[in-house]
Amino acid sequence: MQLVVARVGRAHGIKGEVTVEVRTDEPELRLAPGAVLATDPASTGPLTIETGRVHSGRLLLRFAGVTDRNAAEALRNTLLIAEVDPEELPEDEDEYYDHQLIDLDVVTEDGIEIGRITEISHLPSQDLFIVERPDGTEVMIPFVEEIVAEIDLQEQKAVITPPPGLIDDRAEIASTRDADAAGDES
Repeated sequence: MQLVVARVGRAHGIKGEVTVEVRTDEPELRLAPGAVLATDPASTGPLTIETGRVHSGRLLLRFAGVTDRNAAEALRNTLLIAEVDPEELPEDEDEYYDHQLIDLDVVTEDGIEIGRITEISHLPSQDLFIVERPDGTEVMIPFVEEIVAEIDLQEQKAVITPPPGLIDDRAEIASTRDADAAGDES
C-alpha cells in the first residue's frame, strides 16, 4: 500500500536541498537516507534520499541526482510516497494511518449517525476528518482528543463528542454580556 509521507517545499541553498512538509509520524523511518520514494507526479520519481537534516525546525532533504537549486526547485510541490505493508501498524496505539480511518462510520456518543470518513486533511495545526453525510454534504471534524472520543477499528467507527455548531448550525451562543446587562437593571 502507498502512503503519502511528505510534500516537497522550496529549494534551500544552492546544492540541491529542499524543505519538506512531513506527513508521517515516523519521519526517521520513512524519510531516512537510502529510502526510495515514489512521487506524484510520477514523472519526477522515483527519488532516493541521499541526506536529511533539520535546520531551524524544518526537515531538509537532498535526493540522489539533484545537485543544484534549479533541480531542487523543479521538485516543488511533489508528493513523496512510501510503500507500506498494509498489515503494519503505527508504534503508538493512539496513532493511525490514513487508510485505517478512511470509510469509518462517524457517530456521536449517543449513537447518532453523522456520516463516513472519505478523506483525511493534514493541516499544520491538526488533522481533519472530511466526513460525507448521508445527504451528500460534507462536514469537517478536527481529529483532536477533545472531539474524537474513540476510534474503534473492529467496529469500523469513530465516536465523536462534537461541540455545539460543529455538526449542525444550531450553535449555542454563550454570552455573559446579556446576563450582565440584566443584572445592571435591578
